[in-house]
Amino acid sequence: MQTSDARMLRGAAIPTSVVGVGAVLIGLLAAGAKGALAAALGSVVVIAFFSISALVVSWAARYSAQTMMLAALASYMVKILAVMVLVTTMDGVSIWDTKVFGWTVIGLALLWIAAEFRVVLQRRPYIDEPENVLDRSP
Repeated sequence: MQTSDARMLRGAAIPTSVVGVGAVLIGLLAAGAKGALAAALGSVVVIAFFSISALVVSWAARYSAQTMMLAALASYMVKILAVMVLVTTMDGVSIWDTKVFGWTVIGLALLWIAAEFRVVLQRRPYIDEPENVLDRSP
């Protein structure tokens, strides 16, 4: 993993984890122990899914930009399908509050994306110029 990828992962995982702890407390206050369990499970799901996705994209970036894009799109589709399967199978579960779970997943996913965006905005832009470029100046 390159340092920029590690910075991106840390920059998103740390705030999401902190807010996840807050979500557990809010779930506890809103729906008792079932709400706290739901928020904890939602936090684990978001952090695990997005971390695995970041690792896969980082691995694919070592090969080529096209492979990285393919890995990013594939991991996005897998995340969407996996969350859809989780939400569908947990619809009738009474061991935790499904509404708290859903709102925690939505909130933390949006936070993760915003944190990644913030890390990208803090980087200095660069231009990657190939070595074998023909000079086409007039």
